[in-house]
Amino acid sequence: MAYATVEDIQARMTRDLTTDEEAVCATLLDDAAVIIDAANVNASADAKKMVTCRMIIRALGDGEGFGVPYGASQGSMTGLGYTNSWTMGSGGSVGELYLGKQDKQALGCSNKIGSHSPLEDMGASL
Repeated sequence: MAYATVEDIQARMTRDLTTDEEAVCATLLDDAAVIIDAANVNASADAKKMVTCRMIIRALGDGEGFGVPYGASQGSMTGLGYTNSWTMGSGGSVGELYLGKQDKQALGCSNKIGSHSPLEDMGASL
């Protein structure tokens, strides 16, 4: 079950999707839903829709084949040396569906530091 539509994706894009990209987008919607549900099936519908759109826009990229990839947290580009390198945030890569740090926060499944001792639960029942 997809949480967004191709129209939702297009509304958030800074460019028009091609016909081929619309077809790919329709397929990726279901894939994104599986990833989101694996992270937190109980997240709000609004969060699931927003995260779906962000994931797919990152995967589709800018459509130019150059420039800074969506989702890059660091990058460099040189002129005549023909060098460019990018570091993708949250372990994803260009063209891949992944949950970024803000996506995880929106879904309510970001990393939390803490601890819990199962022995404490046992003491309460004695």
